[in-house]
Amino acid sequence: MTGTFAASGATADSDMTASRRFLAQVERWLVRIVGAIAAAAVLTEVGILLTGVVARFGLNSPLVWSDELASIVFLWLAMLGSVLALSKGEHMRLSTIAWRLPPRWRAPAECLAVLTPLLLLAFLISPALDYMTDQSFIETPALGWSDAVRAGAMPIGFGLMMAISVLRLAQHRLRDVAGVAAVLGVLALVLWMGAPTLAHLGNWNLLVFFVLLLGAGVLIGVPIAFAFGLATVAYLLCTTHTPLQVLPGRMDEGMSSLILLAVPLFVLLGALVEMTGMAKAMVAFLASLIGHVRGGLQYVLLGAMLLVSGISGSKTADMAAVAPVLFPEMRKRGLADGEMVSLLAGAGAMAETIPPSLVLIAIGSVTGVSIAALFTGGLLPGVVLAIGLAILARQRTGAEDLRGVKRASARTVGWTLLIALPALLLPALIRFAVINGIATATEVSTIGIAYTVLAGLLIYRRFDWRRIYPMLVETASLSGAILFIIGAANCMAWALTQSGFSHNLAATMAAVPGGSWGFLGISILAFIVLGSVLEGIPAMVLFGPLLFPIARQLGVNEVHYAMVVILAMGVGLFAPPFGLGYYAACTIGRVNPDAALLRIWPYLGVLVLGLLLIAAVPWISTGFLPK
Repeated sequence: MTGTFAASGATADSDMTASRRFLAQVERWLVRIVGAIAAAAVLTEVGILLTGVVARFGLNSPLVWSDELASIVFLWLAMLGSVLALSKGEHMRLSTIAWRLPPRWRAPAECLAVLTPLLLLAFLISPALDYMTDQSFIETPALGWSDAVRAGAMPIGFGLMMAISVLRLAQHRLRDVAGVAAVLGVLALVLWMGAPTLAHLGNWNLLVFFVLLLGAGVLIGVPIAFAFGLATVAYLLCTTHTPLQVLPGRMDEGMSSLILLAVPLFVLLGALVEMTGMAKAMVAFLASLIGHVRGGLQYVLLGAMLLVSGISGSKTADMAAVAPVLFPEMRKRGLADGEMVSLLAGAGAMAETIPPSLVLIAIGSVTGVSIAALFTGGLLPGVVLAIGLAILARQRTGAEDLRGVKRASARTVGWTLLIALPALLLPALIRFAVINGIATATEVSTIGIAYTVLAGLLIYRRFDWRRIYPMLVETASLSGAILFIIGAANCMAWALTQSGFSHNLAATMAAVPGGSWGFLGISILAFIVLGSVLEGIPAMVLFGPLLFPIARQLGVNEVHYAMVVILAMGVGLFAPPFGLGYYAACTIGRVNPDAALLRIWPYLGVLVLGLLLIAAVPWISTGFLPK
């Protein structure tokens, strides 16, 4: 009898394994199809914008339809990229706590991270279809197409994400799914029964939805974009009579800004710079110049982060381009792993304001501050922090093993400079074009892509065609994760604004003792905390529209304020135990996070001191702005 039960159990386990393999295969094929379309969308976007740039500057005959077509393709790219990001687990989330749970609780936590997106999408799919129907009556001015062609990306994207979520959910144990669903059901019932009480609380109910529920969701590993969306949906359903049909429109508005077209293009540009060897050439030149001195490779790392940050716009991409090149040699010189990762994390925070940072682009899109002014203002604060980190790095170098390290000859320095020159010209070209108004951030990114491709093919002779398709898919996925969180944060910011919260916040912060200085001090503290639990872009999209008007009211220059809050957020982003950037640096450096847990604090201390200096001296951020 026992043998019969054992055999039947083995058969059941085998059937379950076979079904999970089948579902995983279905998901892989679905993701391949979506990935192919998304990769084509990235290429199409680059082609449209590059054609528009050539027509405008080369032929002096602007194409009236190019921006319109680019906007249509862009929303499809954003939604399909969100599907890919969901499948790959690349939507931003705080997984630190979830992965430290006991093994028996870890599976339900991962199940929750799959079920909550499905719940939000189930709420939004019908309103998205209604939104597409409403937009079908609008005709685009240049192409004469129904706007449903563009708006249809939202319900289709939501539907594909629902399919991915269902396939993922089916691969979890039924016991975990049922348990998590029961917990969410009880929570929904409590909110529904307490709705009359919550509605009478006034703006105090915001604490329930946007502090307690949202904070709990983020901490237990719910993807941040979906946590934003669910908190907003719960707030609207429980405390207002606002229909959910408004949310797809708010999300579309947040994701469709033409300024944000630069996001996928700069992501692609950063990947191309790494693939063609341009980043490696820059690092090699810096190493030949100062690599032989005590602390030289630390200086090279800081300088390389300043240079590379001006190309990729992504902090993770910056670190991935620099660390693998330098860390092996730094280890040979006796530097501890924890020290190297601490410096890398500090450099990541330092470079947050170096143009064309995606955070700068996001701020410009949601606050109306000039992108050119932000790009100009972001350079000197990064240099100030780099100097502070360089001084600290030299003091902490200790007995560095420089045996066998020789000073490069003038011939070698000259040769590495010659090799690196095309790469060094790229960040200069990007900054010059944007700051001087020659091209927008979007246009200059397409110019940078064309320049990098030509340099890789003709100068560096390093262009791996086999990597292009995965690169395009990864660009779509990362861009989708960024843009979806912007759309969700825009919905949340709209709900907060409609509640009157922004007016109350303005009144409270404007009344802080110390005027503008008190406001800057509170902003620094708030954004250090926000940076430790949120990525920079969602934090800026959510709070930028609320806080920048207050800064203007108190006489704080908008560019100066942008630099202060970005750097404050960068400190939080790279600060353990919650800072996501810290764990990204450890992963890229292949170092256990515990190795740097105690060593990183002096670097964060220098960053805070530099931040206070930048806050106290507005000229550092505004000195080079046109009068």
